[in-house]
Amino acid sequence: MSSQSTILEMRNITKTFPGVKALQDVTLEVERGVVHAICGENGAGKSTLMNVLSGVYPHGSYEGEILFEGEPCNFRTIRDSEERGIVIIHQELALSPFLSIAENIFLGNERQTRGVIDWTKTNVEAAQLLARVGLDEHADTKIVDIGVGKQQLVEIAKALSKRVKLLILDEPTAALNDEDSAHLLDLIRSLRGQGITCIIISHKLNEIASIADSTTVIRDGRTIETLDMRGDEPVSEERIIRGMVGRSLDHRFPERHAVIGEEALRIEDWTVHHPLQQDRVVVDNASLNVHRGEVVGLAGLMGAGRTELAMSVFGRSYGSHITGRLIKDGKELTLHSVGQAIRAGIAYATEDRKRFGLNLIDDIKRNISASALGKVSQWGVMDASGETKVAGKYRADLNIKAPSVDVITGTLSGGNQQKVVLSKWIFADPDVLILDEPTRGIDVGAKYEIYTIINALAEAGKAVIVISSELPELLGVCDRIYALSQGRITGEVPRAEATQESLMRYMTMEKEVSR
Repeated sequence: MSSQSTILEMRNITKTFPGVKALQDVTLEVERGVVHAICGENGAGKSTLMNVLSGVYPHGSYEGEILFEGEPCNFRTIRDSEERGIVIIHQELALSPFLSIAENIFLGNERQTRGVIDWTKTNVEAAQLLARVGLDEHADTKIVDIGVGKQQLVEIAKALSKRVKLLILDEPTAALNDEDSAHLLDLIRSLRGQGITCIIISHKLNEIASIADSTTVIRDGRTIETLDMRGDEPVSEERIIRGMVGRSLDHRFPERHAVIGEEALRIEDWTVHHPLQQDRVVVDNASLNVHRGEVVGLAGLMGAGRTELAMSVFGRSYGSHITGRLIKDGKELTLHSVGQAIRAGIAYATEDRKRFGLNLIDDIKRNISASALGKVSQWGVMDASGETKVAGKYRADLNIKAPSVDVITGTLSGGNQQKVVLSKWIFADPDVLILDEPTRGIDVGAKYEIYTIINALAEAGKAVIVISSELPELLGVCDRIYALSQGRITGEVPRAEATQESLMRYMTMEKEVSR
């Protein structure tokens, strides 16, 4: 029997998909009124376990037992679990962009009288919930007009409207900047103070260390251990990593021996205007270069112009009134399309792999071959066996965890999806590869593998530009780092001289300050 202080028990949960045992005898116990973290590598089974709990995978589709507040639960739908006070907020937010905040909060749970929506009551209650989560927006504001950080707060307000007792947050800060992340973590602490139990799935171990009361580690679909984060002995990030990957990661970044060659790409006086607000300068007179065999970083706060710079260089796939010069291998380029950029030897791996980087409903081999179809076709006819052979090579070389290259890409974990994105662009054989947030939303073990791939690309003579919001990552993988603030390059720092503090100074410089 569970104790009075235990709100949730999951006993011997086993969940099987065709050909894959995602969970095997997983046991989880969560105390009432705490923040309980769940850690594990991509594909370890964390989200699957929470989908079992919340009714996404209904009772009967898994083995094992769930007890909530001491009573057995047989949830067949999400609505069943919500009626008991269990609410899950997925990493991919489930908000309707063109409805208002208030409409989203009460969607499916409308405030009505005799079948007619009471808009006054809807907006008043929504405003109360927004105040509770600290979101200073009008209830009638459309979701499309607010940022991702504020959308997370709307999701939590929506959960509070359902009288939540157990709130599950799957990678809640993965797409947030530091300021929004800090605000969200403060909100989770305040919810704990109100007696709401929270389960948080996250790859950000520093956040877990700061907020979690206990942490359960899952590896390969099995429970490894549960750690008391508030005990006499502090739990280090290295201790959690050891549980997650089954070994110590003595170094978060692989050793790098740079052999830097000739200049591969130079960007001079590059200015980009917003595609819709054409009087607004997004990238302001930026100049930078990268050599063969070199990894160059771009650091900047959200909105600094890093992605806009990269996309505008990649065949003008972003922006308007673009001016400046692109010089590759000593020759000036004029690129008007993504196809021209690829043919010129420039590739760009987007930060949003799900929307722009992959076709999630197609298989691995089709995604890998998509960037260079000419290499696996003749006279416009695909060579199916050649395509499979190429994809199989990258599956092996990049350690993509899938039984075959015929697996649908959307079923892969985030880290393995990212490896498919990298495979696609490596197959195109570019001279310059721009990687935008290449490790966003993936675990520490998969990150190490991505860093190893970046090193291998540089060692093969490629010029690599890495955009990252994680300063330790830039310091760990780059040879030089440029900092951007408000569209301007405010500093250039060699690896040996760079620190998080020096980069942050450059990243927060006002626009009037020049290099």
